Amino acid sequence: MTPRSIAGTWQPGDDPGHRQFARLVERDQPGFTLESGNVLSELTVAYETWGELNGSRSNAVLVSHALTGDSHAIGPKGPGHPTVGWWEGLIGPGLAIDSDLFYVVCPNVLGGCQGTTGPSSVAPDGHPYGPRFPLITIRDQVVAEVALADHLGITKWFSVIGGSMGGMRSLEWSVGYPERVERAVVLAVGAAASAEQIALCSLQIRAIETDPTFANGYYYETDDRPDEGLNIARGIGQLSYRTAQEFDLRFGRTAQGDEDPLRGGRYAVESYLEYQGDKLSARFDANSYITLSRAMNSHDVGRGRGGVESALRSVRANVTVIGIASDRLYPLSQQQEISEYLPGDDKLHVIDSITGHDGFLLEIDAIGKIVKDSLQS
Repeated sequence: MTPRSIAGTWQPGDDPGHRQFARLVERDQPGFTLESGNVLSELTVAYETWGELNGSRSNAVLVSHALTGDSHAIGPKGPGHPTVGWWEGLIGPGLAIDSDLFYVVCPNVLGGCQGTTGPSSVAPDGHPYGPRFPLITIRDQVVAEVALADHLGITKWFSVIGGSMGGMRSLEWSVGYPERVERAVVLAVGAAASAEQIALCSLQIRAIETDPTFANGYYYETDDRPDEGLNIARGIGQLSYRTAQEFDLRFGRTAQGDEDPLRGGRYAVESYLEYQGDKLSARFDANSYITLSRAMNSHDVGRGRGGVESALRSVRANVTVIGIASDRLYPLSQQQEISEYLPGDDKLHVIDSITGHDGFLLEIDAIGKIVKDSLQS
């Protein structure tokens, strides 16, 4: 089975549309060493760009996506792009991240399934890695982004911007590479994964792994994929991404269409969760979902740095922290902690929204104003 035929993935060699591929480590090189000590024999990063890099290479902005995002931050559906851009309205000419002023770079994360090396990539033995893909951390993902920056000749980012898992990388950039980040925007995330966040990820991983078609992660060379397990995992996640208030307002106790829940039919909210799961399973790889969930569990900017407070106080960049008032996955207390320990006077920016954690994707106008101010500061 060739990489092209693996549903939900996109490999180098396919028609990339706007996507570009950087081969950062070749098999005849020493390899890409991970925090665990394991080594990837090669590393390819898929990325997209908007705008032009200026002569001094000082106008580059890195945009980091969340768990199930990819390099396609803006733009229509098309070859290799099963969905429209995930941050439409925020990036482009005259917008908050103005591509007339900035060279905007959005890479697919290490461990992903949209062109960057991950579990669905072909290993040296000619078969997809699958469950053999090594454990990676948020720091490993940032090291891969550092390698991409070097490849592009960018020694310092004008700004690094991300929400949720992307916010983890934005924060890790600021702590781990202070000399390479001038500004940063950190949205809807904490300085370290909490026990509850780890628990939620672990339940989603178990949902995938208990799907009978998961085949211990070796499903690529079978006729099945663990779509039901991934569907359930997405449903668990979706509950934490939104709020009870929003669910009540949107769905209440209404039935789905003409179905009768008292006769085996579904409630509208059940149909919504199934729909979200079906959408994801059609475009995303289950092994990548597991790999990236475990990477999120590793998130802790204080690990090996004297704790969270010590790590954050070492930051040199001008960091803007944004939280969503109703976020129950990454509550405001976590952004307050980041804001409290960071040097400087910039205070926490709170967006009032009932959409919960997903507000970092949905509240474009409010987020855009704060991001624009950060880039102009």
